[in-house]
Amino acid sequence: MSGLNKSKVTALKNAFVFSRARKDLFMARHKKKLYRRLIAFVVVALMISVGLMSTLYSRTAHLEEQKLAKEKAEASLAELKQQQKRYEEELKKLEDDEYIAELARKKYFLSDDGEIIFNLPESEESNGKSKE
Repeated sequence: MSGLNKSKVTALKNAFVFSRARKDLFMARHKKKLYRRLIAFVVVALMISVGLMSTLYSRTAHLEEQKLAKEKAEASLAELKQQQKRYEEELKKLEDDEYIAELARKKYFLSDDGEIIFNLPESEESNGKSKE
């Protein structure tokens, strides 16, 4: 029935109806612009936040890599310091003539006057123990 009644009702054509129609049209356009602005703001905010998050993630990963590299470098430094200490001790020993003579006897089979060097093979017992 409501469909039948609408065809019988005529619209009023006065200033109030026209101003109300213009105001409704203005409000509809204003609402549409507001929604567009809000959507644009949300999109820009999301893009900025995604950019910041990706930067944060990449910096965190880079920092972890740097920490691992630092730990490796520190371990290497400690090892090199120990090696330097051993070399310094060896250098001090090499200043002693008795140590040099002993080293020459062991490595190069040099002998003193009246010494005889015997080269003995390793015993079977020590070979058997190392195989077990």
